Amino acid sequence: MNSEKSGLSVGIVGLPNVGKTTLFNAIAKQAKEAKNYPFCTIDPNSSRVELHDSRLDKLAALSKSSRIVYASVTFTDIAGLVKGASKGEGLGNQFLHHIRETSALVHVVRCFDDPDIVHVGGVVHPLDDIETIDLELILSDLQIIETIGTRLQKKARSDKKALEELRVIEKMRAHLEKSLPLRSCPLSEEEKSRTSAYPFITQKPVIYVANVLDSELTLGDNPHVRKVREKAEREGNRVIVLSAKIEQELSQLEDPEEFLEELGIQKPALQTLVRTAFDTLDLITFITTGEMETKAWVIARGTPAKKAAGSIHSDIEKGFIRAEVIGADKLIALGSRVQAKEQGALRIEGKDYLLQDGDVAVFLHN
Repeated sequence: MNSEKSGLSVGIVGLPNVGKTTLFNAIAKQAKEAKNYPFCTIDPNSSRVELHDSRLDKLAALSKSSRIVYASVTFTDIAGLVKGASKGEGLGNQFLHHIRETSALVHVVRCFDDPDIVHVGGVVHPLDDIETIDLELILSDLQIIETIGTRLQKKARSDKKALEELRVIEKMRAHLEKSLPLRSCPLSEEEKSRTSAYPFITQKPVIYVANVLDSELTLGDNPHVRKVREKAEREGNRVIVLSAKIEQELSQLEDPEEFLEELGIQKPALQTLVRTAFDTLDLITFITTGEMETKAWVIARGTPAKKAAGSIHSDIEKGFIRAEVIGADKLIALGSRVQAKEQGALRIEGKDYLLQDGDVAVFLHN
């Protein structure tokens, strides 16, 4: 079974000794254990995690597909982030370059006390840790703002569009100077479009990963986790509680089911993390199935059928006539496309139909 890049990438960030590298090691190790949860290594610091979807497995069995292509997320371990990274400390600019290329951030936060693992700040304080990371990213974005602003000020003297863009940039600068990330800056859709080409880090959505001790995993939230949850709730962000150590141990097992049962866990938290990344970015998948392959295609929620067809091939979008659509669960229940047609379950949809998650589609085109 093969995996193809979905274009969705997530940067793993966090201070030293919070469990960030342990979590990434779990991902990288599982890249070699594809028989349980399909992963594949892209380079030494990136691994792609497939979103396991049982609907694809069942559809592939119905279609006798030669391969299954799951949707996936590329996780990149962003090294070198320490206090002063925006000024070149640690890996400095190299770190910031990598993080600008990602779609979202997974912020690993230490939520456990362990005297054998030294905390970089001397004491475990998750909110301070988050603030340290946020401040470095805000300072980095301010540097970008300075560069953009200087260029736009010259152009704005004779260019009305540059003047409008400069006004948005100045609004963003004022927000950053309050030590606030750009994702909380109140911008209109028009203002966002004027600055969409710029790789601002603090505009990216964040998923907090609260890393706890394995002994605390099934005991509920500890005080550290509760603080992270409260902050995430205020921001409108999501939190996943996991033990990076447990995830790494799971990644080394041929068959993790027995270990999962002992822990009282249904599935590795990495799968939850992948699903959360899709949900955070408001992405869904539609499915195509046949003898050659059964494949999940990643699109933004609210994508019309004609545009979705273009994710398969631009010629299909250009020559779009109509789409035959049925929900995956419905098709699986009926057993075949023939049965679906006989029972009138296949819907004919036009170019403006908004595809839903799990729609199985056939696009008719010139």
